[in-house]
Amino acid sequence: MTNVDVHQHLWTPSLVTALRSRREPPYLEGWTLFLDGEPPYETSPADHDIAGRTELAVADGLDRALVSLSTPIGVEWLPAAEARPLLDAYHEGVAELPEPFGGWAAACVRDIDANAAAKELDRGFVGLQLPANALADPTGYARCAPLLDLLEERGLPLFVHPGPAPGGSEGPGWWPAMVPYVQQMHSAWFAFRAFGRPRHPRLRVCFALLAGLAPLHGERYAARGGPREVTDPGVFVDTSSYGPTAVDAIVHALGVDAVVQGSDRPYARPPQYPGFGLGGATAYALRIANPRRLFTGKE
Repeated sequence: MTNVDVHQHLWTPSLVTALRSRREPPYLEGWTLFLDGEPPYETSPADHDIAGRTELAVADGLDRALVSLSTPIGVEWLPAAEARPLLDAYHEGVAELPEPFGGWAAACVRDIDANAAAKELDRGFVGLQLPANALADPTGYARCAPLLDLLEERGLPLFVHPGPAPGGSEGPGWWPAMVPYVQQMHSAWFAFRAFGRPRHPRLRVCFALLAGLAPLHGERYAARGGPREVTDPGVFVDTSSYGPTAVDAIVHALGVDAVVQGSDRPYARPPQYPGFGLGGATAYALRIANPRRLFTGKE
């Protein structure tokens, strides 16, 4: 039995140092994060304290907590010469984390290098995370095809997470998370159906934050000429930042087998069972059975 959280963020000292070495976005000044198009964000050192986060993972009952690079930072969209030091720092730091942590590999999407991604996957990363705005149209799928081919060849999953959210600097602090992040995931969900699945029939993929609730638009999709809904056993969504109302609706739309536990910690907590409002069988599916199928393709 392995209780998995597929979606956490933890900035290791190597990544923090690499971000502080920069003078243009994305960069850290102390613990203040500066990004293009978003207001400065004050991070908490405690959120990225490895000992403290290890204790939290144990308290949450997790056997595995999977760390991913925070794609809204925009590292993946930098030119390769700028992205590489940050990607190296991320991978080095995550590879050295103690149990129960593991990690998703990351890759530059501006200058694709499948060989570099393969080397990181060779180190034991569970799969590859890419920003949603890199997989929003046919051009994005054509550009990222070498990375997705690599995952198919190795039988490893893709994790789709919101990317940078320019244009949110004038709004309230919650605007990027509630508007462009959700819009990106909505677009990525339907782009995968239209362009990703035909090109990559064997790829397993997990969409963060319930794919921006895009699966709830199935009725409109059908009414506007979309093909008949067919369950795709290789497609999953994680629960990050949502509660029982949204999760229950997605379960009704996709079936319980498509949903996995993902918290987005430190920005949200893992679902609390049984108070999350789900029965024991559903909790088992989200925490254990479904993540196993996501990562292995097997029951």
